[in-house]
Amino acid sequence: MKKLFLLLFLSAVTFAQNANRNYVSHSWKNNLLEVKTSDGTYRIKPYSNKIIETSFVPNGEVFNPNSHAVIKTPEKVKATVSKTAGSVSLATPDLMVVINKSPFKITYSNHGKVLLSEKNGYLKKDSTEVLQFNLDNSEVLYGGGARALGMNRRGNRLALYNRAHYGYETRAELMNFCIPLVLSSKLYAVHFDNAAIGYLDLDSKKNNTLEYETISGRKTYQVIVGDTWDDLISNYTDLTGKQPLPPRWSFGNFSSRFGYRSQESLEGTIRKFEQENIPVDAVILDLFWFGKTIKGTMGNLDWDTDNFPNPEKMMADLNAKGIKTIVITEPFILTTSSKWQEAASRNILVQDKEGKPATWDFYFGNTGVVDIFKPEGKQWFWKVYQRLINQGVGGMWGDLGEPEVFPSKVITAAGKADEVHNIYGHHWAQLIAEGYQKEFPNQRPFILMRAGYSGSQRFGMIPWSGDVSRSWGGLQSQMEISLQMGMQGLAYMHSDLGGFAGDYNDNELYLRWLQYGVFNPIFRPHAQEEVASEIARKDIVTLAKAKKTVELRYQLLPYNYTLAFDNNQKGTPFMRPLFFEEPNNEKLLNEKESYLWGDAFLIKPITKAGVTTTQVYFPKSSNWFDFYSGKKYAAGSTETVTVAETSIPTFVRGGSFVPMIETIQNTTKYSLNKFNLHFYFDATGKTSTGKVYHDNGETPQAFEKGQYELLYFNSNNNGKELMLKFTSTVGKNYSATDKNVTVLVHNINAKRVFVNGQEAIFKTTDETLSLSVTWKKGAAPEIKIEY
Repeated sequence: MKKLFLLLFLSAVTFAQNANRNYVSHSWKNNLLEVKTSDGTYRIKPYSNKIIETSFVPNGEVFNPNSHAVIKTPEKVKATVSKTAGSVSLATPDLMVVINKSPFKITYSNHGKVLLSEKNGYLKKDSTEVLQFNLDNSEVLYGGGARALGMNRRGNRLALYNRAHYGYETRAELMNFCIPLVLSSKLYAVHFDNAAIGYLDLDSKKNNTLEYETISGRKTYQVIVGDTWDDLISNYTDLTGKQPLPPRWSFGNFSSRFGYRSQESLEGTIRKFEQENIPVDAVILDLFWFGKTIKGTMGNLDWDTDNFPNPEKMMADLNAKGIKTIVITEPFILTTSSKWQEAASRNILVQDKEGKPATWDFYFGNTGVVDIFKPEGKQWFWKVYQRLINQGVGGMWGDLGEPEVFPSKVITAAGKADEVHNIYGHHWAQLIAEGYQKEFPNQRPFILMRAGYSGSQRFGMIPWSGDVSRSWGGLQSQMEISLQMGMQGLAYMHSDLGGFAGDYNDNELYLRWLQYGVFNPIFRPHAQEEVASEIARKDIVTLAKAKKTVELRYQLLPYNYTLAFDNNQKGTPFMRPLFFEEPNNEKLLNEKESYLWGDAFLIKPITKAGVTTTQVYFPKSSNWFDFYSGKKYAAGSTETVTVAETSIPTFVRGGSFVPMIETIQNTTKYSLNKFNLHFYFDATGKTSTGKVYHDNGETPQAFEKGQYELLYFNSNNNGKELMLKFTSTVGKNYSATDKNVTVLVHNINAKRVFVNGQEAIFKTTDETLSLSVTWKKGAAPEIKIEY
């Protein structure tokens, strides 16, 4: 009996909130529930049926309504507030918040299932402020930004301070993107809506506690729920913004290294791509475009005409070949740079406490930083970009935007350095995105950035995983980083293919990294200059193998571009953990070695040397087929598969439609007037659907402007006949064209084929049916296959 009493007492202590917090009163008005307590006021506001925001305003403080992350306008929600003698409840159709009066406690539930509750809620420490919650002992936690810790991040205390980790491999506790977001295997998320630096403690003390700690700022968080993982991420990106479609050339191959020291070396590299017929869409210039030396020149932000004597002609010539030029920029203006006097005199730099330009030393020299929070600083920086775009630059690279070194003593127009450190890259991307919208409204920006914050995706930010080690260990961490960031809205997270840091030269590693890169949002080899990163600069044998990899990347453009459209519309990641497929399969909750690439593909990267076989789990929702051999693998099975030298294990879900094209030199040659449509027939499947999104690849918001077409595919199998039906939706401002489609149906022994009721000629090779179909615009072809 004593043990039972002790257990009940400990339970009450654990789940009761701050013992010194007492309920005083509440009011419900204009979609806002205010709960006054003895030490402050709770403001609880529904944003939708599945999102509720809670803010605590301590006595003596004023509520700060400004968020750097949230852009959603609260919907008109059918929310009700009810009360009893002991509690107050706010309910939407999906979420319920219960405020227990004594002892004071706030609990969040979804359809009767408790998600989490405030533990001590808000606490004031000597130098920090804390929001504290109860967890249950079984849930797996994700989030916190880009880190290499294992998929389940529970048990870690994560610093929220964007910082580069040079040469990391399998573990990186602190990196460039510190997102104050936690996602749970119970299908909810908590976003802490405050920009200042701090910590995110995911039960590091093993006492079932989630804790957010910060130096200052808002005590605001949003609880978000979803019926599925896709739904949860869609709701989070509704709150913080959807990623705009980047230009289609973004999905091609990049020529990049640190770095091209001259116009001659850059043009020579592009000639190598042309001579070898290797597809390429963009070339990236690292910091030698503005200076001959690594140190002392940062902040010049203009061409070094000794080594780049005619940049405008160079870029015009590249553009004529369909190749975009991307240049690196940094926010650091060195005191030795050509722009220092101008920047200092115009008062566009961050300041010290005396109001003078703040300076400090770091690797590249003595420096200040552009104050992008000051309107004058923002405008000055944009003018740099505007000039470069007018000269012919096609994309922008923002490096060192954590900022890499940003002393606490520095003061910006938006607050002290530590208050804005984590949102510097976020607002840097914003100024470029907004500049494009105003000055170049018909051009989609490409904004490659090394640091960001919650919601940075809405500015079109393309994040990458920093200066990873050029090693097998470096490769092994990349799937986790990209999968986690996709779950946190930044779905374009990718890596320097081949690895960046070090002079380790291993062609097997390089090829395996590229093979993985085919199924990445961005395909961008990049490295230090000791070892060539460009495919065109490799030895004959490696070049030939790498070229095949690049060609596959281009063949998959219709599929990949459609994934980008889904991400734009719904927030759905390109790369998806296997637990998206089986959320109740505990064995998959920490799986990071295999992943889904869209709905159709299952990918198993090879991240160790000399691997000839590997184990693969095949999700139970479908049967799967080897992309290269056609071999069938049963749903829910775990199999040992053979690993080829020329590819990584790649499987296609039964019932999938995979649109592909023939290899092109770059995306300026892209067309859907002629394409291949692969269908992976599975006799056990009854129906399936697929689609292709198409626009001109350039116009911002082409879908919203009606400048698009969507091609839909549907299959129906009755055990004797397979019916394939094609339909389309054409935007009101788009002119569709006739299409020649080569339909390839895998895993079928066809007897007869009919197209629109007429018997048709077809070919069969290795159980793959091949059929040419002319798809007239506005028509809806039907294919019947008797088998």
